[in-house]
Order: sequence, then structure tokens, then C-alpha cells
Amino acid sequence: MIDLTMHEDIKKKNAQRCREKGIIYPTFAQMQNPELIPDSIKEKLSHTGLWDVDPVNLFRITWKNQPIEQGGTFGDVNYVEIPKELSGTKARIFALVGKWFPTGAHKVGATYGCLAPALVTGNFDSTAQKAVWPSTGNYCRGGAYNSALLGCDSIAILPEEMSQERFEWLKQVAGEVIATPGCESNVKEIFDKCHELDAERGEHIVIFNQFDQFGNYLWHYSITGKAIEEMLTLEGIPAERVKGYVSATGSGGTLAAGDYMKQIYPDVKLAAAEALQCPTLLRNGFGGHRIEGIGDKHIPWIHNVRNTDMVLAIDDNDCMDLFRLFNEEVGKESLVKENIPAQFMDKLELFGISGIGNVLGAIKMAKYYEMDEDDVIVTILTDSAEMYESRRREMHEAKGQFSEKDASVVFHSCLLHQTTEHAKELGYYDRLAIHNLKYYTWIEQQGKELSELNAQWYDRDYWTNIQAILPEIEKLIIDFNEEVGLI
Repeated sequence: MIDLTMHEDIKKKNAQRCREKGIIYPTFAQMQNPELIPDSIKEKLSHTGLWDVDPVNLFRITWKNQPIEQGGTFGDVNYVEIPKELSGTKARIFALVGKWFPTGAHKVGATYGCLAPALVTGNFDSTAQKAVWPSTGNYCRGGAYNSALLGCDSIAILPEEMSQERFEWLKQVAGEVIATPGCESNVKEIFDKCHELDAERGEHIVIFNQFDQFGNYLWHYSITGKAIEEMLTLEGIPAERVKGYVSATGSGGTLAAGDYMKQIYPDVKLAAAEALQCPTLLRNGFGGHRIEGIGDKHIPWIHNVRNTDMVLAIDDNDCMDLFRLFNEEVGKESLVKENIPAQFMDKLELFGISGIGNVLGAIKMAKYYEMDEDDVIVTILTDSAEMYESRRREMHEAKGQFSEKDASVVFHSCLLHQTTEHAKELGYYDRLAIHNLKYYTWIEQQGKELSELNAQWYDRDYWTNIQAILPEIEKLIIDFNEEVGLI
């Protein structure tokens, strides 16, 4: 699970590094509730840029940052409600907004959830080892960023077909950037590179694989899950009206917020979304796709399949076409004509490609279960349009000018007439079949223990035991900060 074995000699070196560089670690309680952050840190944040490589930005690992790029402190949870004129459904769909994290994506939180426990226990030596961040997108960006903030060297690994913006930014932050063959669904190639690095560099690196790191799971369970609860409370939504949570499978981390929701909302169903062009959960399928950052062709080790009620496959063509609709001027003009509320128009830039995919999944779910006006679905906008400007240019070159007719077709076909095709409600043995797919990746290829694979399914306490580790990690962070002596 999460190794909390103490290595006092290395922990002392990490503490000394923090003392020298003025680094304080935020606690999980502070990420949930930034009101707990000391005023001296808030004052410094008020004149620090959101993406600045400054250790104080560790305290911006929260869903509650003020939505501005320079300065600012904290407010309520950042979220949007999708207008029914846009979704074409009766149900209310809410989405947390990831743009206002440092790096512009929520994965910076998941990487902190992995790195911080390793540093405060001495399982990672910030003075002598490099942190390796294998990823299909934003996770390696978050890992490289947090490594820089925490005074660590890093290696970012991601597929060569990811967006140009990701590579350009990483070159400025990560110590090394390695591009592996393929696109978002080429996860095995990333794993292979990790094995190669491990053989070459051994004790000089620590690999934080997002797909098997329970720090990723635990951060989303406790921080994203709590943010969803607060958002729904702000909206005054009764627990019995919360019907769905939709997230792309990706590393399985963001789905962990659904485990939190299951404990609060009695009728909520969890849907795992993926690309139709690589329908791993839906059809044990394979292929390449363009919904950047969600990964495929395996089941993440940290995905609690027992809690997954539904699988949704989203056509990546719909995501790409909608990205044009939301970001081309003619597309925006057409949405105004379609009576999309004016106050929502400036929120379109909050939708990255995978966020659009998540919203389409929520629309499918609402239609599949024939939800009404009182029903609520929650999803995630993992990043924003600024991650993908190069993709828009590529589509312009490949398809030509986006016309008013194109805009009308995309709006009506991809949104209003999104169908329930490629949606599957999972029974017990459907879930078990998906869970069993973990064997081929994690037991045969990655050397995990078969006993743990079986425990994930048959031991009813397995996942709650992971959740129960949080107070111990919290205490370790507090004790570490006291040893550093800057608070």
C-alpha cells in the first residue's frame, strides 16, 4: 500500500534540505480547508503567481484557490454547473474546475499525495535520488513541478504524441524529459521505460508510478471527495438527489473520490469513462485515441473496480469537435444563438479535452438512467483549454476553417443528441471480469503479489484500510514540519 517505514537518517537529510530552502509541507487538512493555513503563508501567496516555482505554492494544492493567475489566496471550491441548454439533459451536472491548480491541472495534488509521504518517512532521499514520474499527461507535469518546489530532481516520462504545450513547459521544470513511443493509450511503453531506468540507475531513482501509487488514490479520496461534498452542500442539494459521479479511468486516482461519495450519498452510481477508440473496460479492447492523459489498455492497480457501477465509452471525435466549438470564435457565436446563457460563455476555456470527455460521460449517464430535474451528477474538469492550443491549430490545418454549419452540426450531434450507445451497467461478474484484467499487467508484467490482487476484490476491508492510513500520514507531515522548524 503506502510504505510508512521510517528511515531516520534520510528523513533528517530531507528536513535539512527543507530548512535550507524554506520549504513547509501542507497537511491534508490544510488542502481540504485552506483557512487552516498560517496567515504568513497566505500573505506570501497574495503576491506569488499561480505557476511560480516557489515552495509556497505547495499550499495552493487545493480546489479552493482564488481563480486568478497572479496573487490571490482562497475561497470556495472552484466549480461550474453545465447549463441544460448545453447538456440537453434534465439532470443537473456539476464539474470541479482543475485550471486553478498550479500547473493548471489537478494532478499536482495526486503527485503530492505520492511524494510527501516518501519524503517525511525517508523512503525518498531528496538530496541523492531523482523522482521518476511516468505518465500519460498531467501527472508527470505535476510531479516535476512538485519536485522542483520540494527541492528534488525529477525525470518526466510521457508519450511522444502528447501536446506540444506539455513538452515545452516540462523542459523548463523537469531535470529530464523522456518521450516514449505512441499516444495516450501506450501505457506499457511507459512501464518498459521505467524498468529500463531501474536497471540502469537502481538506487539513484525512485519511481512514482501513478497507476499503482496509493498516495494518488488517497489524495483524491480525501481532497477531491471532500471538495465535491462541499460543492454540493453550497448548492443545497439533498444527499438522496446525488445520483452519479463520472470520471475517466486514467490512473484510477480521480475515481477514488467516488469511493468517498459512496460513503455519503446512498444512491450515487460511479461511472468510469474511457475512449471509444480504446474500449478496454467496455470490450477488453485496444487502440489509440486523442483524449489526452487518460491512459488505456490496462486496469490501474489503484482502481477500486468493486465500486464501479457503469462503464462509458466516449468518442474522441466528439471531444475534439467540441474543443473546436468551445474555442473558435464562430463556435462561440453559434452557442450564443443556441441560447447558451451569456454568463457561461467565459467558462468555456475551463474545458480541456479530457474534461469535455467527462462531461459527455455525465450526459450519457443522465440519459441512460432517465434522470429528472432533481437528479445531480458530478464530474471533473481536469485541466483547461490552455493545455491544447496546439491541438486546435492542428485541427485547423487538417480540417480547414471551422464554419457556422460545422458549429451547428457539432452542437446538435455531440451534445444535444449524445446517445446512450457504448454505455454498460455492470453486474457483479462484469466487475469481476474487469478486475481480473489487472492480473496481466500487474502480476505477470509488474511483479505484484497475487494475494493482494485477490484481497482487492475479496477483502472488504482492503480499501477502507488504505483510507484509514490518512491520519498517520497527517501526523508524519506535522512532525516533519516541526523538525524542520520553520513554523
